[in-house]
Parts: sequence; structure tokens; C-alpha cells
Amino acid sequence: MSRENDLIKLYSGKILELAGDIPRTDRLEAPDATVKKRSPLCGSTVTVDVAVQDGKVTDYGQDVKACALGQAAASVVGGAIIGCTKEQIVAARDALKAMLKEDGPTPPAPFDGLEVLRPAAAYKNRHASILLALEAACEAMDQALAAHTA
Repeated sequence: MSRENDLIKLYSGKILELAGDIPRTDRLEAPDATVKKRSPLCGSTVTVDVAVQDGKVTDYGQDVKACALGQAAASVVGGAIIGCTKEQIVAARDALKAMLKEDGPTPPAPFDGLEVLRPAAAYKNRHASILLALEAACEAMDQALAAHTA
């Protein structure tokens, strides 16, 4: 019963609020890159579009089909990513992974809102879904920057 109560606590009001109000859910008409990521464990998917100029995200769109935790992570990412460089996005992804797997520090600003997902560290089967948005954004940035230098 304790594990069930812990799971109920995990889906806090803040996580559900974030999941219910995901920003930037309109796909971009002419993105510099589009990446779709899927969690094989739970089937969650996130597709992101990025537009990049001068090495920074200038526009972002996402289609999120994930559990509430994956949706909450995508919500934070969507609200924070405009103006970010590839390095900032990679740092956020790596910090989120460390936070979930090793009780590492909160991801740096502007992605520090991901702290709300710290209680999910105990649920390893949810980690992949939580990481989807940032993993897709990192890959999309790689593709967009490569296209700009080609």
C-alpha cells in the first residue's frame, strides 16, 4: 500500500498542472529540424520542431503523447527553450538524467522547473518518458546546427 500512496503523491498538483497546460503544442510550418523520440518501455512519444538562428532556438513546437510525468517535463521544456543554445539544452538533459538516476542537482536555469520531477527518481520505469522532450530537443539542435553549417 505504501508504494501505491507514494505513486499518488508523485502525481502532485504541480505536475498535473504542468501536464494540463503544455506550451508550444503547435507544430512549426518550416522547422530547421524535426525529431520524434519514443520510449520503448511505455510507448510515450514526443515530436519536436526547432527553428534556430545564430545558434539559439528561435521557435519550438511539440507534439506530446506521454504520461503526466512526460507531459510535465515537456511543459517545462516548452516554456524554457526559446533563446537557448545547444549547450544549455544538453546541460539540462544531462542534469535531469543525473537528478533522476543519481539524486544529482536540479537542472540549471532556465530548465530549473524540472525540479518538480525529482520525486520520480524512485520510478525508473518513468525516466525515459521524462527525458524524451530534452533528448528530442538535443537531437533536433544537432540536426539544425549541422544544416546551418552545411
